[in-house]
Amino acid sequence: MKDVVFVIHAGATLFLVGLIWTIQIVHYPLFANVGTEGYAAYQTSHMSRITTLVAPVMLIELGTAAYLAFINYSSSDAKWFWFGFALVVLIWISTVFLQSPIHGRLAEKFDADLVNKLVISNWIRTFLWTIRGALVLWLVWLKIK
Repeated sequence: MKDVVFVIHAGATLFLVGLIWTIQIVHYPLFANVGTEGYAAYQTSHMSRITTLVAPVMLIELGTAAYLAFINYSSSDAKWFWFGFALVVLIWISTVFLQSPIHGRLAEKFDADLVNKLVISNWIRTFLWTIRGALVLWLVWLKIK
């Protein structure tokens, strides 16, 4: 069971790493090109669509990270699973307290400064998920070597 959860966890994390880099480099910077007319509707649609895509995978990542941290509590790799879980928690904190409120304000009207804040603050999640991706790949390497 632990191996199945680990594979699901690795898949969710690596999916989210790819997604966050796409959002960071392509998607968020393009918000500034949408224009003011219709921007609120665009942002609302974006929030609905991205949540449908990302929320289930983030929940899977969170749940499997917690499971792996607790199930490996006494193993020699425990510290890595706890580190990974801590990174997930930090990603959630950043999402809930930084990026989501900015999205909410952008759903009211276009604001170039807010778009810029979103792009800048999203580097937090991009950095954390990149570390998580590297950690997961390293743990996969340890498992197969």
